[in-house]
Amino acid sequence: MPSIISMSSIKLPNKISQSNAMEFAHEMFGNSFKDINRLMKIFENGQVDSRHFAMPLDWFRNRHGFEEKNELYIKIATEYGAMAIQECLCNPQFLTNTYHKEQIDAFIFVSSTGISTPTIDARIMNHLSFSPHIKRIPLWGLGCAGGAAGLARAFDYCKAYPKESVLVLCVELCSLTFQKDDISKSNLVGTSLFADGIACALVCGDESNARNYVKSNHVPQILATCSTLMPDSLDVMGWEVKDNGLYVIFSKDIPTIIESWLKPNVEEFLQDNGLSLHDVSHFIAHPGGKKVLDAYQHSLGFNEDMLKVSSEVLKEFGNMSSATILYVMERFMERNVSEGEYGLAAALGPGFSSEQVLVRWENV
Repeated sequence: MPSIISMSSIKLPNKISQSNAMEFAHEMFGNSFKDINRLMKIFENGQVDSRHFAMPLDWFRNRHGFEEKNELYIKIATEYGAMAIQECLCNPQFLTNTYHKEQIDAFIFVSSTGISTPTIDARIMNHLSFSPHIKRIPLWGLGCAGGAAGLARAFDYCKAYPKESVLVLCVELCSLTFQKDDISKSNLVGTSLFADGIACALVCGDESNARNYVKSNHVPQILATCSTLMPDSLDVMGWEVKDNGLYVIFSKDIPTIIESWLKPNVEEFLQDNGLSLHDVSHFIAHPGGKKVLDAYQHSLGFNEDMLKVSSEVLKEFGNMSSATILYVMERFMERNVSEGEYGLAAALGPGFSSEQVLVRWENV
C-alpha cells in the first residue's frame, strides 16, 4: 500500500500571541458590537495561544483590496511553498538522503485562500528543478478538509502507479482573507481562530524507489480513504465572494452537526475495512477549534489523550485550514509508533463534507 514517508511544516515569519490578537480585534470591532467584551471570550476560550501570519499585525490595520491581497498570496505561497518542498525532500528526521525533485512523478497542490492561474504548483516549478513532465493536480475549495483529501488523492494515484511518488503541498494564507469592515460574528470567530500554514508530504507507491530513502523504522501506510458529502449543507462553511475578496461563512451549528453526523460516518468506514473505533490507536484529527475537538471527543467516545496532538497543534498554530492536518500527521510521524497500530486521519470542510484516511504503521 502507498506510504507517507516524509513531511515538513513551515512557521510563517510573524508569530502573534492570542492576547495581542485579542487586543487587535477589540480595536477593530469594538465600536461595531455592543457586547464586544462578552464576545472577546472566544479568544480566551478557544484553546489557541499563538498563531503565525505572513504579514505583521500592523499591516491588517489598513484596508487592502482583493487584488493586493491576492498578489501577496501568490508571492508568499510560491516562496514558502518551495521552501516546504525542499525541507520535506531532505528532512533528516524521516529520510536517509535527499530525495531529488526530478524523481517526483505527481504534484498535488491544495489551497482555498487565494486564486492563481497558472496555479501555484506551476509557479514553484519555475523555481525548483522538477521534471517538466510531472503530473500537476491542483485542488481548490476543499477548505479544512483539503489536507486529508490531498493525502487521499495521493493514495489513489500511487495505487494506480505503484512505482511512482507524489508530493502533497498545502498552502493556506487565511490571514490575507481578513475583512476589516466585515462586522459579522463569523468574521470575529475567524479572527480568533484562523492562521497561516504551509506543509508538505511525500507519498510513495509500493514499488517506488523512494522507499530506499526511508529512515524511520515504521511509517504510516495508507490502507483506505473515504469522502462523504452531506446533502443540502452548502451554508455551513465556505466563502462568500464579494468585490473586496473572500468573506468567511462559519456556522455556529458545526459542533452540533459533528456530534450527530460524524460517528455513523466513521463507524461505517471502519466497518468496511474490518475495524471498529476500538481498533484505532491514534486519532489524527484536523483541529478546527476547541468546540470541534470537543465534538469529536463526545461523538466518537475518545479520551482526551487521543486528541492531545491535535490540541497541541491548535494551541501553537491555530486553524490553518487544509495544512493543519499535515502539521498533526508530522507530529505522529515523529513519535515511536509501534508496528501494526492503526491511525485515523479526519477533517471536515465546506460542502459540508468529511475526508477520512485510514493508516497503519508498517515496516517499509
